[in-house]
Amino acid sequence: MNAISFKLDAFEGPLDLLLHLIAKHKLNIEDIEISLLLEQYLEYINGIDEQDFEAAGEFLEMAARLIYIKTVSLLPKPNESEELKKELEGRLIEYSLCKQTAKLFKNMCAYGEIYVREPLKIPVDKTYRKTHDKEILLETYIALEIRADSKELLSTSVFTPIVSRKIVSVTSKIIYVLKKLYTDGKCSMSGLFDNMTDKSERIATFLAVLELTKSGRIWLNDDNTQITFNRDKKKVRQVSE
Repeated sequence: MNAISFKLDAFEGPLDLLLHLIAKHKLNIEDIEISLLLEQYLEYINGIDEQDFEAAGEFLEMAARLIYIKTVSLLPKPNESEELKKELEGRLIEYSLCKQTAKLFKNMCAYGEIYVREPLKIPVDKTYRKTHDKEILLETYIALEIRADSKELLSTSVFTPIVSRKIVSVTSKIIYVLKKLYTDGKCSMSGLFDNMTDKSERIATFLAVLELTKSGRIWLNDDNTQITFNRDKKKVRQVSE
């Protein structure tokens, strides 16, 4: 068994500790092995600091109860030990249910002392029970046919702006930026977008600036308004690596 290394304040009381030991060692709460439970419980009690004993009265009392149940079970007539064991098991089951209920109420708590329950799942009956005159049904059917026939197919002109829109590649704009910087070595950010009205072209130019900055081919000043061409190939290689 693994050694118990929990502090006293980790449990709200001896029943809380017993439930932890039962869950940890996968014991049957309705048929507890007192010997194993007592061994683990005493191991925990022995690990309590001396200054904590004043606050550990309930834990020591439970230890004495477990020892007494174990002692009585060794007598020729163990009826009393069985009754005490059943009483302890009942208290543990009751305490376990209380903890589960408290956890449920905690999740249901809205604020203060107000609790809400989960929304009820109301069964939905989708059976259509209304009756109609056959003439009304015929008129409705004819109206649906007329409406279906009146629908016009979409004209190809609707898709023309999408299909014919100019697509600009980022690679072409990388070349454009490098050419603009090659002579003077510097350029304003706004100057790159002069005379650009197409949205795709502006986006491609912006992405080109990001790629060139990432690779170290260009530098941006602190406020990102000025672009400088990096002519040092070694620094470009170092940034790329």
